[in-house]
Amino acid sequence: MSALFSDEWMKGFMEQWNSESTLSDALAEIGFNSVIGYGVPEDGQPRGVLVVENGKAVSGGAYNGEELNWDIRASDAQWQKWISKPPGMMGLGVAFTSGKMKFVVGDYGSMLKDPRMAKPFIKSFSVMARV
Repeated sequence: MSALFSDEWMKGFMEQWNSESTLSDALAEIGFNSVIGYGVPEDGQPRGVLVVENGKAVSGGAYNGEELNWDIRASDAQWQKWISKPPGMMGLGVAFTSGKMKFVVGDYGSMLKDPRMAKPFIKSFSVMARV
């Protein structure tokens, strides 16, 4: 298994993202376009990035200075926990309010208020488990 959010891992995540219709098709229905960074709080920048156009991941790899719409951070241990047992809405809410999940860029609250975005966000964690 390659290192979490490495270039190789992000390319695998991109493939899994696109193969999960309840994620990519749901986001395509709302015309979701974003550049999403993933990493850990102590790093100055994300480790990996996923570029999504109309719900589909069009590129994934190591972060290379891209302008982000979302920058999601958690400890390595927390990411591993979510990958081994993907969280639900309650678990993510607790992680956010307790500071275990941080959004350096992006509005977690507005995303959660829109079920068209919240459900695919939750689904993305189970997709991570397949990489």
